Amino acid sequence: MKYQSVYELNRVQQYIMQMRPILRKQALFSDGTKDYRMPAEPKENEIVTIRFRTAKDNVDVVWLCTKDTRYQMKLVERDDTFDYYAVRIPLTTERFSYYFEVASGLLNCYYDRYGVTKEVREQYFFEIVPGFSTPDWAKGAVMYQILVDRFYNGDPSNDVLDGEYYYIKTLSSRVPGEQWDKCPENFGVAEFYGGDLAGVLEKLDYLAKLGVEVIYFNPIFVSPSNHKYDIQDYDHIDPHYGKIVEDEGELLIEGETDNRKATRYCCRVTNQKNLEAGNAFFAEFMKEVHKRGMKVILDGVFNHCGSFNHWMDREEIYAGREGFAPGAYVSKDSPYRDYFGFSNKDDAAWPHNKSYEGWWGHDTLPKLNYEGSKALYEDILRIGKKWVSEPYCADGWRLDVAADLGHSEEFNHQFWRDFRDAVKEANPNAVILAEHYGDPKAWLAGDQWDTTMNYSAFMEPLTWFLTGMEKHSDEYQPERIGKISDFEGAMRHYMTSFMTPSLYCAMNQLSNHDHSRFLTRTNHRAGRAEFLGKESASENVDYGVMREAVLVQMTWPGAPTLYYGDEAGLCGYTDPDNRRTYPWGHENVELIDLHRELIRIHKDNPAIRNGSFTFLDSEDDLLCYARFNREQQFIIIVNNSNEEKTKKLNVLGAGVPLKCTLRQLIVTTDLGYFLMPQYYQVKESTVSVTIQKKSAVILTTVQHELNRC
Repeated sequence: MKYQSVYELNRVQQYIMQMRPILRKQALFSDGTKDYRMPAEPKENEIVTIRFRTAKDNVDVVWLCTKDTRYQMKLVERDDTFDYYAVRIPLTTERFSYYFEVASGLLNCYYDRYGVTKEVREQYFFEIVPGFSTPDWAKGAVMYQILVDRFYNGDPSNDVLDGEYYYIKTLSSRVPGEQWDKCPENFGVAEFYGGDLAGVLEKLDYLAKLGVEVIYFNPIFVSPSNHKYDIQDYDHIDPHYGKIVEDEGELLIEGETDNRKATRYCCRVTNQKNLEAGNAFFAEFMKEVHKRGMKVILDGVFNHCGSFNHWMDREEIYAGREGFAPGAYVSKDSPYRDYFGFSNKDDAAWPHNKSYEGWWGHDTLPKLNYEGSKALYEDILRIGKKWVSEPYCADGWRLDVAADLGHSEEFNHQFWRDFRDAVKEANPNAVILAEHYGDPKAWLAGDQWDTTMNYSAFMEPLTWFLTGMEKHSDEYQPERIGKISDFEGAMRHYMTSFMTPSLYCAMNQLSNHDHSRFLTRTNHRAGRAEFLGKESASENVDYGVMREAVLVQMTWPGAPTLYYGDEAGLCGYTDPDNRRTYPWGHENVELIDLHRELIRIHKDNPAIRNGSFTFLDSEDDLLCYARFNREQQFIIIVNNSNEEKTKKLNVLGAGVPLKCTLRQLIVTTDLGYFLMPQYYQVKESTVSVTIQKKSAVILTTVQHELNRC
């Protein structure tokens, strides 16, 4: 007999020698979840059992490999579809990195966090840091981000008043209650709608009914802006969000810019009774949240403060006030002088020394000088501990642009190590979640951040795939819509930047306060509200694509995080248009109901909340992946094209038996969502599914059949 190629000859030889099929690469799997690593988050000097899955009777040997050692794994379990191999590894105190080698007859390959490969790729090794763990409550937790001023006004008595103070070339202004739905003004940083913590308290029932488990607050400390990323006093909740019990003084008249004359504002934000009342209110607020089984993450802006900050006091509103020392702007003898980097250090530069370093050059955002001030360093560590401790007991920190703190990467890493130690000492169950643009791997080594806002491994690739938009909505790239190679390549690469404990509590958002609303991105309008007009943000939006995105968000590894109002159909271009008020009384009820159903599915199913993940056989416009554990398997298919598609899908990688039934849990379309069950038969690990245009579906194995298999 003649053979047409060496490949064919090898294949025939393999059948002859072994009487087994060609290596079934789809079945090869391991990860850092509890099914494949026991314990999933091992301690120092503990023995860990690592498992690897193959197709039944399909391989000769599996090795767990490090850079310099190979451990042969033992076949420990077999079912009708799969073999499971295991090896016990005694850990030390050092990081343990590994990958797998698989041999089947004349074939061999490697398996790492990226997937099956013919080459050893160190950058994609699995990693264990003994002793590193993230809070269990944060893994897969449903989070909800609130910009407090724009959520709900529960106490009008603490509203910012017209002319209360002067900030960035304008007097503060109050939007009347009857204009709650008015779009924010461009550069309206001192424009306030009146939302406060009392309003959030009043809406806790709504959040609980939605299924929210964690509230993430944008900054709530004393600050002159509505976004509050220019902190004025880290030790106190802004009385405009908390309580004002003493309210005396004068407002500024039109044309006045001297905040020393803003005596009403000075009283509100420097009076100790107001500050203490606000903190006390927050402590009670936290008790109510915890009573409901919910948690709170605070926003920590520690790379810079605001020019109003009492350490700087450029506005001189703290001068001579009880409990406050002179600020560094006005006094060369200020105890906070070295908190900032002054380029002119001559005594004659004071008072009113304007030579301080601004964050990204902004003089309203003085950069904090950690390298030059041990006192500042210790102060911020104290603040980090304070708010996660009694009586407040916040459940963690979100760290704003955290890689920008300090003036060198080496220093930055050391600070966050110390910050982690301080916060975890005060509250071991607190989460440390950072904002970072780019690859965060260097900060996710187990000794600094727990996790990040997941831009690179969720928000950005999903936005490209579904809308062709850049997340800031500044650029439209239609060629990227449905481009599965871009999407899957980016996701595979950046997901490997996270160890498993970090990945499963990463904040997966569709929108937030810095980026355009996802629903607006579906209209492919590139630009900003000031040029396009605010009304265009809601024109020609595609609810079918929005529903697809929400379904992916609720089934992707990590913590699905809603930006307030996204669930209600809120639109908006990038900052400040993305900070519109929650549309109370004008909500998209169908979209809220969809969120509620998908959140329920997410929370009720451990395989979706914190189970394994794998890509399946996707193609352009058709995203296919699975979430699974040993008890549950879910298949997710997203058709982002404008035509119906039929997909013959191999589901072996999802841990699905060779033969079983899949039931449709939910399907979204361009018309709505539907819960009516539909059944699909799996034969030889393959299922055929027809899915409508702009649709997404969740399928799951029928459990009674699975148990019988």
